Formats: sequence, structure tokens, C-alpha cells
Amino acid sequence: MGYTDQRFDVNLSILFTELPLLERPAAAAAAGFKAVELWWPWIETPTPDQAELDALKKALDEAGTQLVGLNFYAGQLPGPDRGALSVPGEESDRFRANIDVAADFAASVGCKALNALYGNRVDGVDPEVQDKLALENLVVAARAADRVGAILLIETLNKPESPLYPLVSAPAGIAVVDKVNEATGLGNAKFLLDIYHLSMNGENLPDVIAEYAAKTGHVQIADNPGRGAPGTGDLPLEKLLDLLKNAGYDGWVGLEYKPGDRPSAEAFGWLSN
Repeated sequence: MGYTDQRFDVNLSILFTELPLLERPAAAAAAGFKAVELWWPWIETPTPDQAELDALKKALDEAGTQLVGLNFYAGQLPGPDRGALSVPGEESDRFRANIDVAADFAASVGCKALNALYGNRVDGVDPEVQDKLALENLVVAARAADRVGAILLIETLNKPESPLYPLVSAPAGIAVVDKVNEATGLGNAKFLLDIYHLSMNGENLPDVIAEYAAKTGHVQIADNPGRGAPGTGDLPLEKLLDLLKNAGYDGWVGLEYKPGDRPSAEAFGWLSN
């Protein structure tokens, strides 16, 4: 099979960031992509003005690009934050305020996957308190996603780069997926299988794929080391994506890598190799 048999989308929050947000969909389309994904674009607010939401929808529509994945509000990302939903106080409140805004925007552009980053551990707060809050917020998010016909994604990160983030293994992420589905009865919580993060955690990637492909709702890739394009590191990404296909995963594969010291438009040469 190989790369030509995959459905790739471009993460516009890590690629094409040299351009203003509203110019990125057209740039992705010019590079040959019909699908894109985004972290929450407005890191300062979970509730942007409707005009800003409308402008992004227009940019996506005019470029002919389909938004296939969108993060809920996750704080300062990129930056020190790794999500908001398990952080008591203002950040959790901001996540709650964002849930329907993000879900309604996803519905307006036909996006079927909403990603909820868990959030860092907080000094002085009992982890059990954070986990209880997280489950409460994820249940609300799962119901909002279901309301608009979308799935809720739970993502693991990696411990070296996100030492305060508690979900740093595939089993930890899957455990949260299962808890949310048990609490809602909806079955729409899925695992976001990020090959780069899992490799940084030293996990056996073929084993993870074999065990959890059926619970996977989205895949993201970058090479390791360096989080660059395929071929810049040591990961057998083509083989791993074939394993996912063979295990029954036929969804989108998000390109969530750094372009390196070049314009993003020049970071896709590996696709023609």
C-alpha cells in the first residue's frame, strides 16, 4: 500500500504558520490537499466573535478544503499549556464555555472530529480531583459532539515534552476513552493515535496499532527524532500506516510535523518519493 493509499490532511496549526490563519486553507489547497485540521485557533479566547468564526468558514469554503479535525479550547497551544478541561478554576470554565462554540462551528463546516486535550497536572491539586473534573467535562463534550454528529477524540502526548500531562501512554488514553463511553453510553469517544508522541514515549508501535486500531478515531504523524516530515527521522512511517490500514483504520492521517527551515509548501516532497 504505502503513502499513496492514505488520506492525508494538513494541520494548519503547525504547517503554513508563516501565513495568517485565513490564508492557510488556500495554501494547503495549492499544495494539493483537500482536507485540513486545526488546534483551537483563538488561544486567547474560547468564545471568539461570530465574525471571526464566519471568516474562517469562508476561508475554508473558498479554498475548497474540508475541516476534518478541530481541537476544543486548550489554553496557550503551542506554549506551556496542554489542555484546559482538567484544570480547576478559570481554565476549566473556559473549556466549558467553548464546548458548544466549537461544536457548532464544527457542524457549520462539516467537521466530524473534535479533539479534547486533557490538561496538565496542577501543583497542590489532588490528581483525583482533576480526573473527576476531567470526566465531567469530557462527558459534556462528548454529548455536544454527538449532537452535531461528531466523535470526541482523546489524545496522549509524550512525557519528555509534556512532563505534567498525565496521558502519556496509549493505555492511559484508552482508559479515558472507555470511561467517557461508559459514562455517556454514546460510544463516540475515540483514541487519537499520534505516532510521534507514542514513539517519544518508547511504546511498541506495531503492538499499539494491533491492540487499539478499532478504538482509533484519528491518526497524526511526524517523524522522530525532530518532529519533522517523514524521512527526516528514523520512524518507519510508511510501514506503520500500512499496519493501520491492515488493522481496519481507514480514516484521515493528519500531517502534524514541523516544516523545518523552509516554507511549508516545500515540506511535502516525501509524498512523491
